[in-house]
Amino acid sequence: MKKHLLVTGSLLLSSALSFGAGYQLNLQGLRQLAMGGTGTAVPWDVSTIFYNPGALAQIDNFQVNASALAIMPKVRYVQSPGTYTADAEEQTFIPFNVYIGSPIAYKSRTHIGVGVYTPFGTGINWGNNWAGRYLVQDITLKSVFIQPTISYKISDAVSVGGGLIYAMGNMEMHRAVPLTNENLSDGNVEFKGDGKGWGFNLGVHWTASERVQIGLTYRSQVNMKVNRGYARFSVPPSVSASFPYTVFSTTLPLPQVVSAGIGFKANDNLTLTADVNVTGWGAYKELAFDFEQPAIRDTRSPRNYRTTFAVRGGANYDFSDRLAGMIGAAWDRSPVRNGYVTPELPDADRGVFTAGISYKPFERVTFNAVAEFVTTDARKASFDAENFSGIYRITAFTPGVGFTFDF
Repeated sequence: MKKHLLVTGSLLLSSALSFGAGYQLNLQGLRQLAMGGTGTAVPWDVSTIFYNPGALAQIDNFQVNASALAIMPKVRYVQSPGTYTADAEEQTFIPFNVYIGSPIAYKSRTHIGVGVYTPFGTGINWGNNWAGRYLVQDITLKSVFIQPTISYKISDAVSVGGGLIYAMGNMEMHRAVPLTNENLSDGNVEFKGDGKGWGFNLGVHWTASERVQIGLTYRSQVNMKVNRGYARFSVPPSVSASFPYTVFSTTLPLPQVVSAGIGFKANDNLTLTADVNVTGWGAYKELAFDFEQPAIRDTRSPRNYRTTFAVRGGANYDFSDRLAGMIGAAWDRSPVRNGYVTPELPDADRGVFTAGISYKPFERVTFNAVAEFVTTDARKASFDAENFSGIYRITAFTPGVGFTFDF
């Protein structure tokens, strides 16, 4: 029994990482999102601080960009074999992005800026009494990355840039405990933890010709360190001494990403873009937990994720000087191998479909609106460590709105 409960600790933050893998957000700029998540090659606005900091020097004026989105996922579990079905509670999560950037002086080759964005942040709630309640009842994950950035235009065609990333986040999880309380309900355990970490973002941008732009970026791995997370048990008094309140520490690797992109201006109105992202989830081999309370032993839980890639494509068509429309699509492979798929945040290969509009009612103001739809095939998968298996199906709809202001 006690060993079974100790696994809960590793599940808490492993699920946060499986979210980062399987639901790694690519929502940091609305125009880029509307074009399938492409953004490495074409600096549409100052949100290029995230997509390619090297391209910031291509934006000649002081600019502010802000956006908010509403992620609305749906997840279904079907027991296999069997007829039992469970649907996660429908929830809405609100990531946001704010960017400010400018040349340091008129016609300067050096540009500076800062981005505040939310690259991870969602969760799942299966309810208190579903079949997998001893694995998870609910979990949430929130994060904010802050990235001061500098970019330099080496020539009219080539610019480079980089940013320092400070990451902070928090997570919370509840799980039933198979010990019956006086009211005949299950016991419960609550986990909470705050994490912090550092990383960097580098990029180079090349205007190869009047029609072709090329970008290459590297975002480093961020090791999120949780030093004083806590676990609190609610169990019958007769066994409470075996499940004391305790704090824990661990380190969570959020992976490095290499991206290459190209933008092609097919004619005066149509721009086509394509990106390839390689995400280094292969570095995530295991999750280690160190508990402060001697009564609870430290844990090591294997994950064995694999490095993955995504391919993205998009198109922007300018109907006029004020109005543009965008469409895009992407295919994003899951890093979670079978045998390691947990109901905390199940994952599968994803198809992504996007569309949006950009409207400029005034000379210095642009409004953007976007919608993204994500879907997966039904995945028959298992979590071998707990002998839990089933079929998962995931969809998500994400609308977003934002604006850009040019000073």
